[in-house]
Amino acid sequence: MVGSSCEQREKMAQYTVGVDVGGTKTAYGLFGPDQSLVARAEMPTRLGGTPEQIADAVLDGIRAIMAGHGLALADLEGVGLAFPSYIDYEAGRILCTTNITDLCGFDARDYFQAKLGVRVALDNDCHVAAMAEHRLGAGSGYHHLLFCAVSTGISSAMIINDRLFRGSYGAAGETGHMLITPETGVQCGCGHAGCFMSHISGSMIVQHIRGWLDAGQSSAMLAMAKGDPAAIDCEIVRAAALAGDALAQSALEHMAYYLGVWTYNLYQALNINCYVFGGGLTGLGDLLFGPARAHFDRLNVTQPGQEVHWKFAELGRDAGIIGAQLLLHE
Repeated sequence: MVGSSCEQREKMAQYTVGVDVGGTKTAYGLFGPDQSLVARAEMPTRLGGTPEQIADAVLDGIRAIMAGHGLALADLEGVGLAFPSYIDYEAGRILCTTNITDLCGFDARDYFQAKLGVRVALDNDCHVAAMAEHRLGAGSGYHHLLFCAVSTGISSAMIINDRLFRGSYGAAGETGHMLITPETGVQCGCGHAGCFMSHISGSMIVQHIRGWLDAGQSSAMLAMAKGDPAAIDCEIVRAAALAGDALAQSALEHMAYYLGVWTYNLYQALNINCYVFGGGLTGLGDLLFGPARAHFDRLNVTQPGQEVHWKFAELGRDAGIIGAQLLLHE
């Protein structure tokens, strides 16, 4: 717990930092007294070592962005942290993360507070992005929304009655790991084959493509990857699909079908009519989301005439750091 001397220091402090820890890069945002974004920085994420060593690398980034603007830790009021992880929000503990497995079981909030001497809040990266888009982005004006992150992995977060819904254990929204074809298909890091993420995400669709190639299907994607199936990524899939490659187009249709089913199921469960999509796969635009919306509309026969809004996130790469900083003001 932060001591009384730290509490006195916080009363004089004016700046906060939002940190979005990703599987490759970590983004840092420095925010001023009016919560405006003063500066942004990115550094590679440390992926190996003890939890403390990984956390210390994040601490180095916090100190660096402060020092870069002539600020010391004494000027810091608090830090919000977003991790691609299952988070016990109340305890401030990282329960599990598939991207940075060494952080599993780490009492992150206590560690960062002890090192910084200021208030620290942490949550799942999708949760904080939802908060940011609801407050300042594409979801402004909606009392309920679903933020759907579609990228290397897929996930969601729920804003209900203008507040983030975390569930009983802090993990509400991990709908990408709901099962749609149980025990069939590509194995996901969640431990199951056949979850939605195993069909939709960027990391998993390339595994499907490699399997189809191994089974004898042909595609220009292999030549575009210089003959190395492991080098096929979503940029190659996009380029090949635009060039008319049948297998690339089939891969996108596979993703679109399951994306439509995923969002339809969420709509049936929650009856929330605003979807905000973020993440790298939004760059596929109508190649993915056009047919996905068509599948959603085709399935949505039980509630015709009730408008459902699909929007793309507006805050871009800053959603994570903005949302992490907003944790300090809940």
